Amino acid sequence: MVIPIIGLSILLVLTSTSPFSLKGGCIIVDSTRRGKRFPDSMSKTIPIWTCVLNRSIFNFLNKLSNADASLVKQDSNTGCNSHDWDCSLHLPLWVSETEKAAIEDRLEGWTKDLETSGADIVILASCLKKPLRPLWISQKTVIWINEVPDYDSWDFTPIILVSASSTSGVTQHRTTSEFSWNYIPGAGDDEESWARGLSPNLFWNHAYDLISTGPDVCNQKVADIVEKDRVYRARRGQDAPQITVKPSISERSPCLDPDLSNITISPSDEECGIFWLGSTNLALGSSQIAAERSSNIDCVLNCDQWPISVHHQEAEAYLHLPIVSSKMDRFSLFNNLPSAVNFAKSNLTKGRTLLICCHDGEDISVCVCLAILISLFNDEGSFDDGKSFSETGITKCEMRRRLVYVCKFAIKARPSRGNLKQVFSFLNSEVAEV
Repeated sequence: MVIPIIGLSILLVLTSTSPFSLKGGCIIVDSTRRGKRFPDSMSKTIPIWTCVLNRSIFNFLNKLSNADASLVKQDSNTGCNSHDWDCSLHLPLWVSETEKAAIEDRLEGWTKDLETSGADIVILASCLKKPLRPLWISQKTVIWINEVPDYDSWDFTPIILVSASSTSGVTQHRTTSEFSWNYIPGAGDDEESWARGLSPNLFWNHAYDLISTGPDVCNQKVADIVEKDRVYRARRGQDAPQITVKPSISERSPCLDPDLSNITISPSDEECGIFWLGSTNLALGSSQIAAERSSNIDCVLNCDQWPISVHHQEAEAYLHLPIVSSKMDRFSLFNNLPSAVNFAKSNLTKGRTLLICCHDGEDISVCVCLAILISLFNDEGSFDDGKSFSETGITKCEMRRRLVYVCKFAIKARPSRGNLKQVFSFLNSEVAEV
């Protein structure tokens, strides 16, 4: 069984920025339909990946031990001993033994696929002092705080899987239609329908304020934060579209202070930057960053819906391709990739540097960059004008390996499944034409 490309998204998160935050474990929250206590992602997918990662780390530690017998003892850098590293598969009790055995038969193959994908197992092994292990918590879980052992006494790094689903057959309802405990499949992915313009960065910048506000005036608080950020962007000449939200009957609470005269909001994209992909002359970033900091870059490929103002006088140094997400148009990326690759080819041939940007620098721009990297660069990351691609073509394994390479540098990358499918379809069509 081949690992689906979308399945690699969990791996990319765990092998890029997260190893540093995984030192003490992490908490993952999800929900599922009524009648199920945990979603399949928590019952099977995440436990599988934790086991695969543990096995890859174990293999790495064994290689170190074979290279130097002194490393059999606990190493000061990795902080772990391969002989004590737990590589077993930990599944919840409700997964049958038959299914568990079927999964165990495939673990070795998945581990080899991970190790050949180019994922940086070294950094993961250097950060994790104990093997990963999932724990499951639902609304019916009873935990006695005074009986929880101290974290230092645990022999594993906990991945705590929290299910917010109601386990009873009766669904609780609030007094309004907007707030309920009904489960809507995929609702968490369609943030446009419920986030009310609140981006992840804005949320974390105001998390304590939003939580302490309470549900009665939460929507108004969100509207206030979003509007202040919009005004902040508009005053700096950045893209600041008006957010329109359909009012609900729950929004009858007193309005918060709408005075925008004294704005002290820090820019929500301040933590973002330009991520260079090794020595390829390719870089990734958000459209805001491109508008502000592209003066040292030769060319800009803007994949945002909105144009930006850049400091390039030559027309051939800037290309705007208004690409929308796969949720809005399933072929938007596919139809624009030929122009993107041709633009990159004409500029990279001249030795120019190229910044590829989109709204957040995390999805569309990453997929465009992936298509360019595969089409115009060889396995070593050197520009060859598409020679190696025309000779070897593309496979899912190769695309997965190149995606891992991109994510090593673009640490905030999170390409969507729909866009990755369009990239793969485009590359296959290019091979067919050749």
